[in-house]
Amino acid sequence: MPYLITIVGLAFLLLMVVFRSVFVPLKAALGFLLSVLAALGSVVLVFQQGHLASLFGIQQTGPIMSLMPIFLVGIVFGLAMDYEVFLVARMRESYTRGESARQAVVTGFRHSARVVVAAALIMIAVFSGFITETGSMIKMIGFGLATAVLLDAFVVRMAIVPAVLALLGERAWWLPKWLDRLLPRVDVEGEALDHQSASDDQDGEPGPTADKPDAVHV
Repeated sequence: MPYLITIVGLAFLLLMVVFRSVFVPLKAALGFLLSVLAALGSVVLVFQQGHLASLFGIQQTGPIMSLMPIFLVGIVFGLAMDYEVFLVARMRESYTRGESARQAVVTGFRHSARVVVAAALIMIAVFSGFITETGSMIKMIGFGLATAVLLDAFVVRMAIVPAVLALLGERAWWLPKWLDRLLPRVDVEGEALDHQSASDDQDGEPGPTADKPDAVHV
């Protein structure tokens, strides 16, 4: 439990700093917990209770090994946060560049979904290869990780995340003012550069070509 609280808490703080939002890291943490718990339930269903055991070549069922939750939490957490950042960073970028909250979700999903799908399919294929091994422990680890990645990528990140952000609208990017002043600023979307460019245009400052000498006419 301390291990889970530590990594989820640190991820919550880092995502809050990057995305300047309370709901985005909260949603990411809850989605990760949902994926891990669902994967653990699937492992129990197959390897302990024996449902569909013959399909995966399991000859004898038994209790789940104690290290299984640690494997799932450690590995799936890193993958889940990668998928979260891939999707939400593009949505946040579109939102800071002037798109409406709902349109930013559509734009970000359109540009990032294929990356998440490709990355998830690769990891599912790798973990599924462990299921073909003869050792029960290796089978259990491969099945649990493959199931967790499948659920996290295609159910949580590709379905629940865009739906929740679209329903929240502008509130998805809400951060209390007092907390905004305390947190350091990490400009991952280039928002500050856009504001500086817009400010320069309004001030009428000469562009890079204005310093060039006038053309000589013959």
